[in-house]
Amino acid sequence: MKAPVYFLMTIILFAVISCKNENNQQTKPVKVDFSISDDNILEAIRKVKEEHTDEQSFRIERGVRQVASLWRESDGNIDEFMKFCVDNFISDDEKLYTAFKKLEHNFEILNGTFNNMSVKLLEPLHLDMGDIHFIDNIMGAYTPASHIDEDLFRNKMAFYIMLNFPSYSLKEKSENAEHWSRKDWAYARIGDLFISRIPAEFLQLASVAATDADTYIANYNIYMGNLVDEDMKTYFPEDMVLISHWGLRDELKTNYNKEDGLVKQKMIYDVMLRIVSQGIPETVINSNEYQWDPKNNKLYKDGEETEFNSEPYTRYEHLLRNFKSLSAMDKYNPIYPTYIERAYDESMELTQEEIEKLFIDFITSPEIKGVANLISKRLGRNLEPFDIWYDGFKARTNVDEDELSKVTRRKYPTAKAFKNDIPRILMDLGWSREKANYIADKISVDPSRGAGHAWGAEMKGDVAHLRTRVGKDGMDYKGYNIAIHELGHNVEQTITLYDIDYYMLRGVPNTGFTEAVAFLFQANDLKLLGQNSPSDHSKTEALSALDNCWSSFEIMGVSLVDMYVWQWMYENPDANPKELKDAVEKIAIKVWNDYYAPVFGVKDSPILGIYSHMIASPLYLANYPVGHLIEFQAEQYVKNKNFSDEITRMLLQGRVIPQVWMKGAVGSEISGQPTLNAVKKALNVIN
Repeated sequence: MKAPVYFLMTIILFAVISCKNENNQQTKPVKVDFSISDDNILEAIRKVKEEHTDEQSFRIERGVRQVASLWRESDGNIDEFMKFCVDNFISDDEKLYTAFKKLEHNFEILNGTFNNMSVKLLEPLHLDMGDIHFIDNIMGAYTPASHIDEDLFRNKMAFYIMLNFPSYSLKEKSENAEHWSRKDWAYARIGDLFISRIPAEFLQLASVAATDADTYIANYNIYMGNLVDEDMKTYFPEDMVLISHWGLRDELKTNYNKEDGLVKQKMIYDVMLRIVSQGIPETVINSNEYQWDPKNNKLYKDGEETEFNSEPYTRYEHLLRNFKSLSAMDKYNPIYPTYIERAYDESMELTQEEIEKLFIDFITSPEIKGVANLISKRLGRNLEPFDIWYDGFKARTNVDEDELSKVTRRKYPTAKAFKNDIPRILMDLGWSREKANYIADKISVDPSRGAGHAWGAEMKGDVAHLRTRVGKDGMDYKGYNIAIHELGHNVEQTITLYDIDYYMLRGVPNTGFTEAVAFLFQANDLKLLGQNSPSDHSKTEALSALDNCWSSFEIMGVSLVDMYVWQWMYENPDANPKELKDAVEKIAIKVWNDYYAPVFGVKDSPILGIYSHMIASPLYLANYPVGHLIEFQAEQYVKNKNFSDEITRMLLQGRVIPQVWMKGAVGSEISGQPTLNAVKKALNVIN
């Protein structure tokens, strides 16, 4: 769980200091040198067994050791530790279940209330509500739950849970999966709640760093009508404003096979390179005061060239601040002692090594070159680095996006109009009218300041939030496409909260799975818009396989860069923002040269360092390619079946571990091989 800081002035101080100097992000260490000896632990185990029963030996031994691992001197002396264990261990199964249900109920109240508070406090930053005020930044960074973990340790509820509900390693969960019941999984998940003891001030520092980075990215817009070439010619509409990287990437995608399309794509690519290198003029970020030639990096005011200051490594200051705030928690995490392990092993429940191998095996497969050759043939030219975003395998590729935007603006002039259409959308995907209304009633739609996102509820009675951009003329196709993606998240969030058998099993194994559901929804965007589907199903299936493959290929490289950058930061914890910038460029170029240059025939591109997630969502990127692979496996499985029934069945497995979820959903573990096998067939069909 997350949460706030004690005094508002402390938050303000943290925010102000951290904005000025990332190296100042320090806090007084908490004393952790107190430990309970092995002899005392064994004595406590013996006393608990004497008081209760040897039949619960595993739970007694695991529980006592778990409590001992995080017990501090302030929690009591050795005698008090032993007395706590003897007095509070539950040996009776019925009493244990009663305790579990009470805990579930209380954690739903806590999680739901804190989540709702955070949603409301962040609205001025996340929603299109006008200029962001100093107060909005400070209160948006305030995390209401930052003290809850420490409070529950102090009142010993955390120790009560640790004593009675063992936590299990990923390996142990995998080994127990075949014989665990749903209740066993729920018990294991409540056991996951307290495996570390992080001081509240560290949680708040991380919240401030994350919120500042998110705000920085949300306001990183490029005024495309102000971009010029060396002849001062413009190519984009005067009122086009695109957020980095999402908007830039999506605009690049739409310019295949269009007039001046290649020129526009090269211009966008040059903008991206300047962002990665921090050569971008500071005055063109979120401003339309100047004209900018990104290729030659020249700035103009009223047609006259003018000097400028580049952005002062701000991008990498935010990345470094996230690293410092998250790595500061390492010593309080005995099981997962680095943020890298917490992101992969603990959060994704897939090891870093497992993910790295999965990605490298995929991007080095011979099928990738076959897809690249097909793209080159279709484009009638050699590939450029930005063709990692080639978008020609989607059904909408042959439909003019401007025409699609006319349709979406007419249908959805406001966020409320999209909200009102959700029941119809869900019915088109197979849900009954009653169930569609049931789900839709639990989703709020809001106009987003950034590219868009979904935020789920944490308590029954609350709603999930769908955010997407809605312009003054209505929702354009990009906004609609994002809205359908986010709707997939919201449907998952709603079903796995409201319809799940145990609250502790709400959700899905990791965010890759909710991304997979969102991708499945997004793949139906044209159908849901009433656009005709192609009649040649074999070709449609082939294009779907090629699209999934190329999308996975692109984002896997970005994810590897993200992974290797975090490894570099751990190896160089005292680096400054410039050194980090140089390292990111070097790592991005190396990943490109190792895995992408052999496919594209172009060396030394740093383009894989452009993703905004790297700055604002630490080590989140791996969830996307994992999501693509899950999506394809699920899509193949639900083909010719009822979409809503199958998706609901899969989702109601809840938050078991990833490979168990996949076996239950489609009969096999997560793999890139189904996509690659389909690509072999697809290349024959298309060629």
